[in-house]
Amino acid sequence: MKTPVTALSLLALLALWTVAAWLGNDPSVLPGPWEVGQVVLRESASGKLWFHMGWTLWRVVLAFCLAMAVGCALGLALGLSPRLNRWADPWVTVMLNLPALVIIVLCYLWIGLNEVAAVVAVSLNKTAMVTVTIREGVRALDRQVADMAQVYRMSWLARLRHVIWPQLGPFVAASTRNGLAVIWKIVLVVEFLGRGNGVGFQIHLYFQMFDTATVMAYALSFTAVMLAIEYLIVQRWERKATAWRTA
Repeated sequence: MKTPVTALSLLALLALWTVAAWLGNDPSVLPGPWEVGQVVLRESASGKLWFHMGWTLWRVVLAFCLAMAVGCALGLALGLSPRLNRWADPWVTVMLNLPALVIIVLCYLWIGLNEVAAVVAVSLNKTAMVTVTIREGVRALDRQVADMAQVYRMSWLARLRHVIWPQLGPFVAASTRNGLAVIWKIVLVVEFLGRGNGVGFQIHLYFQMFDTATVMAYALSFTAVMLAIEYLIVQRWERKATAWRTA
């Protein structure tokens, strides 16, 4: 039942956009789906859309993997060690509240206008959020299950795999979903400010030309990619990760 509802919801959004564009009657301000679709076809045929989307997706994947790996490790450590958490909590709070734009600019100033700076800036913006989510997940673990694992003298790796990690599934899924939603937006800002390719670079370029249709074409095309990842990969993995709760 979920797929038809999702499709109908997206169609309703498309209809709302169409009506708003028709009422506005000014394609330079709000072009309709037909005008934006024509731009998507044009940019796809020229290969520009795929080239720039490829670069953006590559940066998203790198930054996401780095942020999730570091954030999960830190979250586990802070959740399992209250003493370590007391010392590290102010650092995490600072990183959570430091504006993304500041981190991006500082990374470009310190590392340079290169790919390393771009990926590090995006990862730093997301790592603290992952850390907090996983830390709260560790705190919510069922202590009775942990005590049982200790009674049966399970090794640390066995406890991590069979006791801790399954219970963290919903928290990891939440971090994954939020991470993808936040990271690709920050990647666009990174590309807007200091890269020579990518969707953010193209948005910057056509913003200077006041070309609303092309800006929307690139933005919505990459949004469609991220929606596909959400529904085809993330949500399916989340259902498998939490299947043990309903077994």
